[in-house]
Amino acid sequence: MARENVEVAVMFADVTGSTKLYETLGDEDANRIIGKVLDVMSKVTEMYQGFVIKTIGDEIMCRFSSANDCVRAAKDIQEEISAGIQGETISISIKVGLHFGPAILMEDGDVFGDAVNVAARMASIAKGDQIITTEDTIRLLDADLQDMSRQFDKTNVKGKEEEIVVYQVVWETSDDVTRIEIVTSEDEEEIRYLTLDFRGEQNRISSNDKRTFVIGRGVQSDLLCQTRLASRTHAIIEFRRGKFLLTDQSSNGTFIKTDDGENIFLRRQELMLWGSGYIGLGEEVSKEDPADLIHYVCE
Repeated sequence: MARENVEVAVMFADVTGSTKLYETLGDEDANRIIGKVLDVMSKVTEMYQGFVIKTIGDEIMCRFSSANDCVRAAKDIQEEISAGIQGETISISIKVGLHFGPAILMEDGDVFGDAVNVAARMASIAKGDQIITTEDTIRLLDADLQDMSRQFDKTNVKGKEEEIVVYQVVWETSDDVTRIEIVTSEDEEEIRYLTLDFRGEQNRISSNDKRTFVIGRGVQSDLLCQTRLASRTHAIIEFRRGKFLLTDQSSNGTFIKTDDGENIFLRRQELMLWGSGYIGLGEEVSKEDPADLIHYVCE
């Protein structure tokens, strides 16, 4: 059988919680619903000039000639499935893992090799409603897709010496990272505020905004900080349990220096903000060079 060395995007997408689906609905109904899901995923794949290699139970394996087509198909698949399955009342979620890289293309359209192995690893990391891929794939994407991505984790893949940097493509417009939802209530406790000042731009967050406030270099950030070591989505701030909490989501970490003398370093951790102080994105706080620092004040 003829073989060809190619570079392709490989995507795995499968239904989450299918075992429970079979237990709850029975084989006939569960098979019908999963069949509809696979049909939607196949049609979207073909819309983006993709090729369905195989379906395995509740999973589909596809290949695309470009990373952009693959990610746009994954995004559309998630949107289609989240909108509901035609004729069904039950909600279904899927998870997607993908990667662009070298592979061996067989005469029958199947692929083997590095791209397949890495994509399968990404799929194993993904959870329901997620699209998980690699940093190498993200670098090949159009700007609008890159702006939807954020570093998620690092992992090892069999046969590779170095860790792979894992990214999530945030496809939901209502995702907590980008959603701002404002509600008011007469029963609210005393309103508190957090003021952030960066290069003369001031943002004031209210405790009754019920919002997730994003700090980073990505264009969708609420506070855009295009500093040397800032990540696309570097940190988020939320008001929970009566406090403003800062959570680091970056690759280089977040440094906080409070005006009462505390120095804290966060990496994938959260911290309750108090008083006032400075926040450094990937760099230690230095009062000698405050231009790239965020000054905060809790009121």
